[in-house]
Amino acid sequence: MPHPQKEIPTSLKAGSGISRSKEPRMARGDQLARQWKIIQALIASRRGRSVPELAETAECTVRTVYRDLEALQTAGFPVTTERDGHRMVWSLLDAARHTLPIPLSLPELTALYFGRRLAGVLKGTVFHDALESLFAKIRSLLPADMLRLLERSGEGLAVAAAPAKIHAPYRAMIDQVHQAILQRRRLDLVYRAMQGRAKTRRRVAPYRLLFFEGSFYVLGYCGLRQDIRVFALDRIRTLELTDEPFEVPEGLSIDDFLKSSFGVFHGPPTRVKIRFAKSAAGYITERIWHPSQRVTPRADGSVLFEAEVAGTAEIKHWVLKWGARAEVLEPRSLRDEIRREAEAMLKTYGRPRPAGRASGG
Repeated sequence: MPHPQKEIPTSLKAGSGISRSKEPRMARGDQLARQWKIIQALIASRRGRSVPELAETAECTVRTVYRDLEALQTAGFPVTTERDGHRMVWSLLDAARHTLPIPLSLPELTALYFGRRLAGVLKGTVFHDALESLFAKIRSLLPADMLRLLERSGEGLAVAAAPAKIHAPYRAMIDQVHQAILQRRRLDLVYRAMQGRAKTRRRVAPYRLLFFEGSFYVLGYCGLRQDIRVFALDRIRTLELTDEPFEVPEGLSIDDFLKSSFGVFHGPPTRVKIRFAKSAAGYITERIWHPSQRVTPRADGSVLFEAEVAGTAEIKHWVLKWGARAEVLEPRSLRDEIRREAEAMLKTYGRPRPAGRASGG
């Protein structure tokens, strides 16, 4: 018969006069992780665990386990002890065994909470709502004190807010596209191109719903263009799910298709060579910008970036972002585009400011 709330041996209680110099004080994060390991071990064990077994699991001393068990009892966890043959074992009451998330460790739950912050850019979509529902269920399974421990464990993690679109107006459209992909049904849509106001009606077999730099895109086969195209969701004016089925062509690898792009849009294969000044070299070498990239250091401290990309529209914007620290060497067509853009910027910034324009502040 279990005996609830067994008294921890007095000689092992916190503050009982034990010399703390014999055992280093653990950082708060380590203590939380260790106590979570103990809880997980008790949940997973049908017959309970002895203190030495818990010490081995938590990778600490027997004395530390006793202190942790006392802390868990104080926090309200129904930790009990009973005799199993010639030894004393610790366990959780059966009711508690079914109200705690057995498969998840504290680091895993912390990672989930961090992922929840990353998913903030999806606010206003069915995906964000589903994640919120998941976290609500996790919270409902945790005792209040353990929930506070979990939230404290994530205090050292932060996500810097990046520019994001408001997705709520496109919520129904996102759901429709997702359903069309799952059901393999074509879409009828009216699309407005980026340049100009011209609208075209398309019938599209949607292969993927893409999320890139805060925006949603539909990748699929366009009947009008007779080719695979990428459509920005916020430029789709109307959308209708049809009953016409489709099949993804055998041998088509969407992942390979996307790898060749320098973003999401596609174009003819183009070999690019870009020289980056010494002041930008570190930033270029420390990241993978494209799967095909090759970065070669030069004697003057600059680096040569080479890659084969599908079209130059997106890499053009990337080059412009680096200003004078980037110089396109090849292809000539991209170099000319960058030059014309630079000339237009010089024209804009080179003329005198109109009199009377506010200077801000």
